[in-house]
Amino acid sequence: MKKVTLLLSFLILGAGAFAQDAHFSQFFASPLTLNPAFTGKFDGAVRLSGNYRNQWPSINNAFITTTGSVDFHVGQNLIPHNDNWGVGVVVLNDNSAAGAVNYTYYSLSTAYHKGLDEDGFHQLSGGLQVTYANTYINTSSLKFEDQLTPYGFTGTTSSDPLVSGLGSLSSNYVDMNAGLLYSGSSSDRNNYYCGVSLYHINKPTQKLTNASSYAINPRTTVHAGTYFGTSDNVTLHLSGIHTFQGGATETVLGGAIQLIANPEEQTQQASLYVGSWLRLNDAFIPYLGLEFNDVRLGVSYDYNTSALKTASQSQGGLELSLMYIYRPNTDKPINCPKF
Repeated sequence: MKKVTLLLSFLILGAGAFAQDAHFSQFFASPLTLNPAFTGKFDGAVRLSGNYRNQWPSINNAFITTTGSVDFHVGQNLIPHNDNWGVGVVVLNDNSAAGAVNYTYYSLSTAYHKGLDEDGFHQLSGGLQVTYANTYINTSSLKFEDQLTPYGFTGTTSSDPLVSGLGSLSSNYVDMNAGLLYSGSSSDRNNYYCGVSLYHINKPTQKLTNASSYAINPRTTVHAGTYFGTSDNVTLHLSGIHTFQGGATETVLGGAIQLIANPEEQTQQASLYVGSWLRLNDAFIPYLGLEFNDVRLGVSYDYNTSALKTASQSQGGLELSLMYIYRPNTDKPINCPKF
């Protein structure tokens, strides 16, 4: 049983480290996994977001993460005109260790955005999120020494006593997350924000066997960003995050230039985004985005700059994001962060 516990420790704390928390280079394109206070924080009535990340594909498809979310405004006739109230749901799936470890969570979020001035240009937001999570380990997908030959794997089931009779393992838990956010603007061409979020507030425990359980450390993220126009058809976007969890830290800084093809248009604008972010001591992340009216597509690629580049062949991973915002003519405008 000690060997089994050691194996599970490796899978959950090692291979599953990012499965516990969504890990996107385009953090700005997955707002509800960054901070629950972003729920409903957008200019429109309904927002749909989707993300796909294939991290370290050269290391046997180490992590493939996908997420989808929808959030929308509610109760607009029941609250002051300079306030907003949002509700949303998120589904995230992470496959790691070449599919041996599968992590899925479902979250329900809500946030209230309190206007600090008459027009709602400055808002203080508070958000809460409840998550149901499931971890599943398919031990038959693991590879052991007795399956290895000079020419590859035998394709037969391992007889290693470490997994013999162990079968598949699963664990479920309920999680609590929360966040605060301030945003402000002085015109429709600028915005600035800062926020903090705390995930795993209740320190949930994953229990896969009677002898193995693993507490998930709280994750705290501090983030900020701004955008402002430099000319009629150019806008500069800057953003960054700093995350710490269980003694590990991550800092991502960068920005993008927005080139507006038709600034005279108010409802059918087309824009090209070109920029890059840097994950300190780890990766350089070039970014390319295309936006037309209510749809924005983003593509980024991590190039490892750390010691890991030898194993990853400098290929940190491809990431795609897609966001659609439905904006009816009756919608109440709201100044909001974009990156």
